[in-house]
Amino acid sequence: MNARVYVSLKQTVLDPQGQTIARALAGRGYKGIEDVRQGKVFDIKLAAGPDGEAARGNIEEIARDILTNPVIEDYRVEFLD
Repeated sequence: MNARVYVSLKQTVLDPQGQTIARALAGRGYKGIEDVRQGKVFDIKLAAGPDGEAARGNIEEIARDILTNPVIEDYRVEFLD
């Protein structure tokens, strides 16, 4: 089983890297870009095992407790197979 965890700053948190990217895009002539928010993606490969629900719970726990700072970040988990 493979999982992908998307981590991004909460909408209420300033994203200076995203703002820098947006300015760079405007400077290169890309019109119509209103905002850019940057984030992180983690691809996690799980060993084959009989208990898929436990593995899914573990990934949710890892995403919540280790991969994100819940004060400033949100996350989303996607299971790929």
